[in-house]
Amino acid sequence: MEVSVLFGGRAGDGIRQLGQLWARMLSRRGFRVFLYDDYPSLIRGGHNFTIVRSSTEPILAHREKVDLIVALNQEAVEKHAWRLLSEVDLVFDSTAVKAQGFGVPWKEIVKEFSAPPIMRNTAALASTAKLFGISFQEVEESIKKDLPKKTELNLSVAHRAYELTEGHLRKLSRPGNDPWPTLFGNEAIALGAVSAGLKLYVAYPMTPSSSILHYLAQHGESLGVTTIHPENEIATILCALGAAYAGKPAMVGTSGGGFALMVEALSLAGQAELPIVIAECQRPGPSTGVPTYTMQADLNFVLSAGHGEFPRLVVAPGDAEEAFYLTALSLKLAWKYQIPAFVLSDKHVSESLFTQQLPFDEVPKVAFKAWDGQGEYRRYEITADGVSPLAFPGDPGAVVKVSSYEHDPYGITTEEPETIARMQEKRLSKAKLLKEEIESLSPVKIEGEGEVGLLVWGSTRGAALEVSRKLGLKYIQPLVLEPLPEEALRKALSGVKRLIVAETNATGQLARLLKARGLSVDKTILKYDGRPFTVEDLERSVAGV
Repeated sequence: MEVSVLFGGRAGDGIRQLGQLWARMLSRRGFRVFLYDDYPSLIRGGHNFTIVRSSTEPILAHREKVDLIVALNQEAVEKHAWRLLSEVDLVFDSTAVKAQGFGVPWKEIVKEFSAPPIMRNTAALASTAKLFGISFQEVEESIKKDLPKKTELNLSVAHRAYELTEGHLRKLSRPGNDPWPTLFGNEAIALGAVSAGLKLYVAYPMTPSSSILHYLAQHGESLGVTTIHPENEIATILCALGAAYAGKPAMVGTSGGGFALMVEALSLAGQAELPIVIAECQRPGPSTGVPTYTMQADLNFVLSAGHGEFPRLVVAPGDAEEAFYLTALSLKLAWKYQIPAFVLSDKHVSESLFTQQLPFDEVPKVAFKAWDGQGEYRRYEITADGVSPLAFPGDPGAVVKVSSYEHDPYGITTEEPETIARMQEKRLSKAKLLKEEIESLSPVKIEGEGEVGLLVWGSTRGAALEVSRKLGLKYIQPLVLEPLPEEALRKALSGVKRLIVAETNATGQLARLLKARGLSVDKTILKYDGRPFTVEDLERSVAGV
C-alpha cells in the first residue's frame, strides 16, 4: 500500500510545514515516509511544493506521479496537473483556485476564526485526512503534538475544514508496522556527531547546512553541545580548530561557497594535525549557484582542497541512517588519526525527511592516543603508525605547541631538509593505516546480483535502490570516497560485465575517479538541473542505455 501527496502554494503559505505535518501523521500510523521539498530562494512569492510519499515498506525516494494534489493557489494546479493519475484527484482552496476535484473554502474558514492566513495549511491538512478516511481524532492528536503554538485556534480551523470536506478518495488503512522516527538528514548528521562525542558545533549559516546549526542551537543544552555562530566562515573553522587544540571534538557545517573560504584553514589542520569534521552540504554552483536546490558537484573540490599534501577522510551518506553513522565514524577517525574529515551531503539528503531507525547501539565513539605523562612531551613525536600522542593545554608537564609552519617533533619550526622530509612522511603514513581500516568496515553497500551494475553515491541511493530492484541490476554504493576503498569496490564489481554510474553533476566526478583508479565504467547517467533523480526519471535513463 502506497500513496503520494503533493502540497503546493507560494512561499509564505506554510507548505513545508504542511508536508511535515502530513508525513508525521502517517508515520505515527506505521507508514514509512519520504518527504521531498522544492522551494526557491525567496521568503515570499515563488512556487513551493512538497511531495510526501508513504508506503508500508521502507522508501528513500519520491516519485513524479502523485495520488493527490493539495493546492493552496492556482499555480499549484497548473504546474503539477501532469503528475496526477486522475485529473480530479485534487483538493484545493475553492476561494483561490478553479479546478475539478474537491473544493473547500480554506480562506473563508481562516477568516471566520480570525486566524492568520498561514493557518490555511492546517485546514488543508484536515481536508487531506478526511479524503483518506483518517479520523479527526488523529488530526487533533497530530496538531496537539506538532503545533504547540496557537493549538486551540489551529484545532478550530482544522475541525471546520474537516466538516466541510465532502467526498472520499481512498481509505488509508493502518499498515500494522510499529512507528519509526521521522527526521531530516541534517538532524541525523547532528545526532551522529553528538553520539560520537561532539562538544562544539560552529557554523555560519549557509543553505542547505543551516538546519544543523538551528537544530544544535535549539537542543544543545540537552545534548551537551555548545553551538557558536561566528561572523564568517574563516572564523568558523579557526574557532573549531582552536577547540580541537584544547581537546574538544568540534564540527563545522557549510556548503561549497562557505567551504571555499575555509580552505586555507583546512591546510592548517593538515599541517598542525588537528582533528576536525566538516559537514559540506552541496548545492548547485559555481559561486552562489542555486542556493536551495541540490547537486553532487563538490566531490573534486573536497578531494583536492588545500595546498600541500595531507591525508583526509571523505564519506558520502545517502539517507538519514547513513548520515548518522558516517558522521559518527568521521568524528572517531578524525581524532584517531588527527586529520580533517568530511561528511559530503547535499540538499537532497540534508533537507529530506526520512522514516528510519538510527543505529545508536553501533555508533562509533571518539577515542585517541593520549600522552602517558612520562618524559618531555613532543606534540609531533614520530611513531610507528604516524599518530602522535595527544596532550592538551593544562595537562601537567606538557607544553603543547602546534604550528602552521613545518616543525620538528616538539612543534618548533624548522627548515632543515631531513626534518621536513621526515615530518611529511609521518603525516602521509597515516593514510595507509586509514585506508586499511576503511577497507575493514564494509565501505561499499551491495544489493542484488546481475551482469549489469548500477553504481551511485550519496543522495542518488534511494532512487537507484528501487530501479535496481525493478530492473534486476546489481546495486553498488561506496560510502567512503577518500580513501577510496578500491579492494572492496573490486569485490563488489565481481561478475559485473557492464557498469552504469549515475550522479547529479555535469562531469561525472565519481565516474572519472573510478576510471583513474583503473575501474571500468561503461556508461554515465548525469543530471545537473538542480533536482534529484526521481524513481521514474532514473528508470527511464537506465532503461535507455
